[in-house]
Amino acid sequence: MLFHVEMDVDIPLGFDAEEAARLKAAEKARFQELQRAGTWRHIWRVVGQYANVSIFDVGSNAELHDILMSLPLYPFMTIRVTALCRHPSSLHDDDR
Repeated sequence: MLFHVEMDVDIPLGFDAEEAARLKAAEKARFQELQRAGTWRHIWRVVGQYANVSIFDVGSNAELHDILMSLPLYPFMTIRVTALCRHPSSLHDDDR
């Protein structure tokens, strides 16, 4: 199942800088792990914002929920999820 996921990150201004740096490093490591596994298929930065637009490929809604909650920056995120399905006019066979 493919999902379009928008993530906006809002770390409070007074939050400990060292802890924020640790969380960002852990977030990057988790993202790269999921990307290597083929779960987090695409990510794009939103210009001018601490936000991204991503495509996830998972087996179920529950799996995506668990993945998103496992992200180190999850407590600071506003997340919007849209389920996707293949468009019948697409020329690509690999875009489920």
